[in-house]
Amino acid sequence: MPNFKLKLFVYFLAMGVLPLAAATWTVTRVQTRTATRAADARLAAELRASLAAYRREIDAASAPALRLARSRTVGRRLEQAGRHTLFVSRSGAVLGRRPAHAATRAIAVVGRDGRIGTVDAVVALDLSLLERIRHGAGLPAGERLAIVDRGRLVAGDRAAVSARRPVRLPGTRSASLALLAPAGTSDAAIRTTTRELLAALAAALLLAALIAYFEGRAIVRTIRSLVTAANAIARGRLDQRVAVRGHDELATLGHAFNTMAQELEAEHSRLRQVVSRFGAALAATHDVDELVRVIVETAVEATGASGGTFVGADALLLGCGEFDNDEAERLELPVEGSVGRFGILTLVGTRFDEESVATARSLVSQAVVALENERLHRIVAQQAMTDSLTGLANRRRCEEALHAELAHVRRFGGSLAVVIADLDDFKRLNDTHGHAGGDAVLREFADLLRSTLRASDVAGRWGGEEFILLLRETGLDGAGELAERVRLALAARAILGPDGARLSVTASFGVAAYDRSDEHFHVLAAADDALYAAKRSGKNRTVHSGQLTARPSPLVAS
Repeated sequence: MPNFKLKLFVYFLAMGVLPLAAATWTVTRVQTRTATRAADARLAAELRASLAAYRREIDAASAPALRLARSRTVGRRLEQAGRHTLFVSRSGAVLGRRPAHAATRAIAVVGRDGRIGTVDAVVALDLSLLERIRHGAGLPAGERLAIVDRGRLVAGDRAAVSARRPVRLPGTRSASLALLAPAGTSDAAIRTTTRELLAALAAALLLAALIAYFEGRAIVRTIRSLVTAANAIARGRLDQRVAVRGHDELATLGHAFNTMAQELEAEHSRLRQVVSRFGAALAATHDVDELVRVIVETAVEATGASGGTFVGADALLLGCGEFDNDEAERLELPVEGSVGRFGILTLVGTRFDEESVATARSLVSQAVVALENERLHRIVAQQAMTDSLTGLANRRRCEEALHAELAHVRRFGGSLAVVIADLDDFKRLNDTHGHAGGDAVLREFADLLRSTLRASDVAGRWGGEEFILLLRETGLDGAGELAERVRLALAARAILGPDGARLSVTASFGVAAYDRSDEHFHVLAAADDALYAAKRSGKNRTVHSGQLTARPSPLVAS
């Protein structure tokens, strides 16, 4: 072929069309498989959520059945009637028989001579149950739910009967839960991408054919220059540019390449700054205000916005740049993780293209990780200083608070009262009602302390059934009055054990107050001695340290 332009055209057809067509086919196939797998994964997650919602329905229905099973009246009626099974609906109503399509959970009824029968909690497999499952699982609109029994529709959408891999429903003989998602979303995305790829392929083919035909010889020289510059940029030399000659289309191509290289260099620099900022954000994970500030500033800079704001779930508001322009375009992105929403990030700018939106969403997903790390760190720090059973301060936190309050009184004056409380005969209570009963008493006493003390006071579990109260700016008489008020309230409090029995609980209190005028007074030892005096004198009483002869103790010095 003597004509170079014709030769270039033929070479393009041979070397360009087939690879591009193969690439288009490959991308389409990959996207189809990806969309299918994503749809399957979403369906599996929704099925798990639906099954969890169904189990909560069974648990909710078991509550009235459990109460009836523990009722002595029900037990006597079952013995008298000679029945062995009682069916109870979700609302607590007694049914004459078990519905044909229902899930049941049997709860044994035990009498004096052993098991009498069962109370079956019954949940009807109907449309109402499907709606509660849909609401509890948070299924999106359009998802089709159905309950199927041996291939027959019991309740729900008939189309869902054909769904793959239904989930067996516990508490039923053979019923299963089927879920079918509406088709069309992934297919539309695949068709759109395919059309875009084919359009891009046709445009590239047409443009290359025209250039090869009209600018054959000039292209060779320009291509060599472009290849040289592109290779240099690929090796990291972002300052490389193409030498432009003339004012024709090839010169325009050279200018466009240079502009692209400049934008690439600027984008690379901005990317480095974004990475640096997020590195600073991860380093500041334990400071939520600094973390939010870095998130807003980074999102504004990465998307080219004029400003931005972050409104947190706890009313935290932080702004950056110009964000009060009502005529500008706004991009609102919820910042939410697995446990809830942290806030809303709002970016303000003249225009946000698809790339800017994708960048902002990527930054938000990374910000969620940093915010969840901060939340987990805060929770761990709180748990390290809190008693897990009562929710009060643990011994370590109480010791730190006691040392801090003593130092404050020694330096600035004032007073500090210490009350040590001990539940009377707690071991006998545990032996009689079990550790569950003891735990219930400890929690009730902790609730009583929380409702009685001021916000500035500290209440903590000192160990076992012993509690300590640190009362700031309180004298001996005031502390004694508070201890007596708590003692009387506990004695009159109705505490029910796990078995329904009423537990009578009292407590003894030792009260002491610290005054910096006595440098050799040990307030914790004095309160401890007063407590032991209350125990020795009959329990269920309050004893002041002023009623004793003080003695030194190495526990906590003044």
